[in-house]
Amino acid sequence: MTPSSDKDINGLGNPSFEGKRRSHCHFSPAHAAWGPEEGGGTSHSGTKLGYTVTDVPPWYLCILLGIQHFLTAIGGLVAVPLMLSKGLCLQHDLLTQSHLISTIIFVSGICTLLQVLFGVRLPIIQGGTLTFLTPTLAMLSLPNWKCPAWTNNATLVNASSPEFIQVWQTRMREVQGTIIATSCFQIFVGFSGLIGFLMRFIGPLTIAPTITLVGLPLFESAGDMAGQHWGIAFLTIFFIVLFSQYLKHIAVPLPSYQRGKKSHSSPVYLFQMFPVLLGLSLSWLLCYVLTVTGVLPAAPGAYGHLARTDSRGDVLSQAPWFRLPYPGQWGTPTVSLAGIFGILAGVISSMLESVGDYYACARLCGAPPPPEHAISRGIGVEGIGCLLAGAWGTGSGTTSYSENVGVLGITKVGSRVVIIAGACAMLLSGILGKVGAMLASIPIPVIGGMFLVMFGVIVAVGISSLQYTDMNSSRNIFIFGFSLFAGLTIPNWASKNSALLKTGIIQLDQVILVLLTTGMFVGGFLAFILDNTIPGTQEERGLLAWKQSHKGGMESSQLISKVYDLPFGIGTRYCNVSWFRYLPACPRKLSWDKRMDELKAARQKTSVETSLERNSEVGADTPISTN
Repeated sequence: MTPSSDKDINGLGNPSFEGKRRSHCHFSPAHAAWGPEEGGGTSHSGTKLGYTVTDVPPWYLCILLGIQHFLTAIGGLVAVPLMLSKGLCLQHDLLTQSHLISTIIFVSGICTLLQVLFGVRLPIIQGGTLTFLTPTLAMLSLPNWKCPAWTNNATLVNASSPEFIQVWQTRMREVQGTIIATSCFQIFVGFSGLIGFLMRFIGPLTIAPTITLVGLPLFESAGDMAGQHWGIAFLTIFFIVLFSQYLKHIAVPLPSYQRGKKSHSSPVYLFQMFPVLLGLSLSWLLCYVLTVTGVLPAAPGAYGHLARTDSRGDVLSQAPWFRLPYPGQWGTPTVSLAGIFGILAGVISSMLESVGDYYACARLCGAPPPPEHAISRGIGVEGIGCLLAGAWGTGSGTTSYSENVGVLGITKVGSRVVIIAGACAMLLSGILGKVGAMLASIPIPVIGGMFLVMFGVIVAVGISSLQYTDMNSSRNIFIFGFSLFAGLTIPNWASKNSALLKTGIIQLDQVILVLLTTGMFVGGFLAFILDNTIPGTQEERGLLAWKQSHKGGMESSQLISKVYDLPFGIGTRYCNVSWFRYLPACPRKLSWDKRMDELKAARQKTSVETSLERNSEVGADTPISTN
């Protein structure tokens, strides 16, 4: 499958790529970049975007859409500290758990701003990652870090006693130091350009199983959460599907105001832009009604209890109104060699997952595939985010959130300004303790139903990357099928037979266990090896179309510059310096010189067209010279 032209590959006929500010609230879908219509396919409404990555929706839409992204990420943000609380001996200290939740929300807001403004510059949320959780819990399960027996008895735990505070803060400081040490490795891999160099050998057959395995292994956790009350979960799914698929073309007239005009109504495609927010809010409201009326069981062990909005009511009542998280709030971090090797495996898995998320995010938000310098910068900034997470004491690093990438595919809104608004909402919620505690009370079945839809979109995006390749080739079918199935089978076996993987070296055991239980690492690594060793033509492997989507023509070069260059003139001011252009985080010198030539040609063309227009307006017979 070879696309007919570069313009078709990147969807550059989209006028919204010109980056003009939209001052009205009419939601007019436009073609998404490098979507399913590539290769001569027929475009359809399902592949259209309302706002691409460079567009700026009205401020009120930015706020609402940003809150929607925040609420989508809240499940993962809350899950990390809650799952880590047992290893930190905090299972009976709900107030400290709420402090951890507020801290991770606040730090995630900072990391998201850094990533959108100075990192890969795609609309992607940063938050606590589960890839750090497995090695962290493995480290805390070592004999010298096991919780004292009395911390498992709620009647013996005094959350304000110095003894108890010393118990959990000692463990948290150890986790902090380990995350800070391993984040330095990620910063090096990113800003040194090593990750960008590796991307030269990564094509669609490597990206497809990697992205697909981001969503597929999560079926169990999503099912467990939705299974707490399938009725509520299915209702949430029903609302999201109804709004995003069946009612997306229905415009709702809303009051509007413009200077010089009387009050009037403007059509707004609310259902297409806010399906997740509307679905989550309606299900949440229903859960509140069922809680107040006593329909949902109050007994903690009863089926459906976790669908109640007061199942974690103590957190809301005990949380302070204002609390500003700060670095070193739990004390000075410590570090051990055993923890570094284990969490280093989590860092490697997180980087691989993030690269897949970058491609999926670019695909869904109307942007060309990220170039090497943008990927390098994104991974480096994620390393800085992990460093900040360790300094603040979140108990986890940060990574790109796949569920929020799925929201882009559902809402058809890919503006990075929306993510900036969502990051600001995170910062505010991290400071307002009551707000963070309230968001933590979202019923688990509601989150599970939302995840079923979001992860399904991620899986589909991963599979759609195969459109670049020749899937009539038995070679490609074997590589994709084997790597995908191995990415499901090997982690499942390794998690159930971890005792067979022990070598006697604790640090090595942690590395092996984390790598083999991470599906996206197993599948992506196998696909990478097979695709680069099994003979096949570049057209068969999809590399021709893949490279064309990177190169493009003049318009593609300008679009890559608009999307991925640093903001506030930093890119043109510093990357234009001769020796600066060789840094991995800046565009390479050759591509920069080519871009400058293209920009000069574009200006000359514009000058000629303007002169001809003026000539036709005045009715002159002699053309105006452009020399």
